[in-house]
Amino acid sequence: MNQHSAWQALREEAAHCRKCPLWRDATQTVFGEGPPGAPLMFVGEQPGDREDIAGTPFVGPAGQVLDRALGEADIARDKAYVTNAVKHFKFIPRGKIRLHQKPNSAEIKACHAWLEREWQIVKPALVVALGATAAQSVFGRVMPIGKSRGRIIDLGGETRAMVTIHPSYLLRIHEIDREKEFARFVDDLRLAAPYAHRHR
Repeated sequence: MNQHSAWQALREEAAHCRKCPLWRDATQTVFGEGPPGAPLMFVGEQPGDREDIAGTPFVGPAGQVLDRALGEADIARDKAYVTNAVKHFKFIPRGKIRLHQKPNSAEIKACHAWLEREWQIVKPALVVALGATAAQSVFGRVMPIGKSRGRIIDLGGETRAMVTIHPSYLLRIHEIDREKEFARFVDDLRLAAPYAHRHR
């Protein structure tokens, strides 16, 4: 089975995941997207409201921030693999609004096998963990963003990883600080850029 066929089979299997209760309220499993064999893998936290409806990762407001930052860092999103640590949207309803809720450790652990199998198929040179939940899933332990961001960490074998903020963070902070923090985010992504241009 080639990489694309293996990825498609895994995507179809994940669509029926019942490993934790989150599937009950979510619209659908939101699996990763991008070319199997991509040199870069970006791992976020979980799908948001827009992603849950569309079935595609990072298409909402945070995805727009990520796309802008990738462009400034000279990374083509369509050449990278983008996924989440948790594949179902966790929320609480407030009238017509669905408020995002952070996944807990049990939910992250239940979903980790999907990320591991994506990782095995894609075989990225660098995994970029976007935010604390992604970092916990990628590294298997809590990784404080402030202490860990801005450096490449060897995971053994041919794969390395790095940690940065989740782009949704930039939507929550005061507008005065937003451009400065966005520039820091782009600087982090520029560390990943050399891996994006590797031919596999």
